[in-house]
Amino acid sequence: MAALHAAAERDRDRGAPAPEHPARNYPPYRSSTPRHPHRPLVEIDHRADPEAVELSGPAFGVTDLTALDADLTRQHPGEPLGERITVTGRVLDRGGRPVRGQLVEIWQANASGRYAHRRDQHPAPLDPNFTGAGRCLTDDEGRYAFTTVKPGAYPWRNHDNAWRPAHIHFSLFGTAFTQRLITQMYFPGDPLFPYDPILGSVTDPAARARLVAAYDHQLSCPERSLGYRWDIVLDGPSATWTEEGH
Repeated sequence: MAALHAAAERDRDRGAPAPEHPARNYPPYRSSTPRHPHRPLVEIDHRADPEAVELSGPAFGVTDLTALDADLTRQHPGEPLGERITVTGRVLDRGGRPVRGQLVEIWQANASGRYAHRRDQHPAPLDPNFTGAGRCLTDDEGRYAFTTVKPGAYPWRNHDNAWRPAHIHFSLFGTAFTQRLITQMYFPGDPLFPYDPILGSVTDPAARARLVAAYDHQLSCPERSLGYRWDIVLDGPSATWTEEGH
């Protein structure tokens, strides 16, 4: 990763434009090499295939959500284990204007670093009171908010002694599935940052820093939760880097 970051820095010094997205075939992130697209995307003619219209729906509204969708600590009979946190911010366009009515979804590991998913079998405990998934719609100011627990780091088999830093996955929909963007939010001061090839695939230091939330004491709730602020910019030079190339 150090060599690739140095090469990117040399390109910047020579005036090369900053890449819009991380490389799809970033070698330190091993599984990106065999699974990234090798051929141009195929355009679907919805007139020839009427069912293709499903790719542009459905549209989500306030009636599709409940109060529990945005509070991951209240979705089960008991309290989940771990450090309760509030994560909030605004979804903005390149001009700083709020993006209203945006469906924001999150998913994450529990406080022990394990997902409630059958494919996650590493020996950390599951939490029966934490599923790790939530969603909400942005308000008129483009604001979203979630209450959850801080996820733990977890091992993965990308390389020897590989550990992912604590993170929350974010998914943002426009008005259709085809407009979906996916990214990850990280927590400040994590010692695993230098060892993570997924975060390291973002070779621009400024763009990498934009993936890290800021602790905001004003957002912390007394005797309840710590507060983190993380804004998401959808496009432009200050855009939040996403995992999709569109």
